[in-house]
Amino acid sequence: MTGQRSRIEETLANPDKIVRSRTDRAVELFYKYYPSTPVTQKFLCIVVKTVPHDNFIITAYYTDTVKGGEILWETP
Repeated sequence: MTGQRSRIEETLANPDKIVRSRTDRAVELFYKYYPSTPVTQKFLCIVVKTVPHDNFIITAYYTDTVKGGEILWETP
């Protein structure tokens, strides 16, 4: 994810979709589609742990698909 900081910030600020993890209810996955990435067209997924009074990024990666789970927010 070297050199992807601006896209990480953009994805967190303006995601296409936010999905709650199926395995950990305190984890939310922020997705944004990018037509051009270091690995072709992909979604950027930012995995965020949400706990009382704190949130932190667990990981970030490019993926072909959005994982299933409860949709918390979606671009209309």
